[in-house]
Amino acid sequence: QVQFVESGGGLVQPGGSLRLSCEASGSIFSIYAMGWYRQAPGKQRELVAGTSSGDNTYYADSVKGRFTISRDNAKNTVYLQMNSLKPEDTAVYYCNARPPRINFWGRGTQVTVSS
Repeated sequence: QVQFVESGGGLVQPGGSLRLSCEASGSIFSIYAMGWYRQAPGKQRELVAGTSSGDNTYYADSVKGRFTISRDNAKNTVYLQMNSLKPEDTAVYYCNARPPRINFWGRGTQVTVSS
């Protein structure tokens, strides 16, 4: 079974940038459409960006123009470049397949946008 390990989160000021990484193991990574999801306390988990096996990308309206998803199949890694960060981007960020598999959820990485 696939294991995902997210990294790259942290504390950043509004307007700043972060690059999240998600390394996968245990499977052939390239067969999966992938997504980045986030969940803030008291809120539903939401898909913020996705990349499909058909080379299509998706972005939630709230992050469009600011976030970019990419992947390096040779490294079994998917990335999320986040620019122009806003306080409302504060959440735990997770990667998973798209659609997500229940047993693929990892610990996520905390992103906090604050002055």
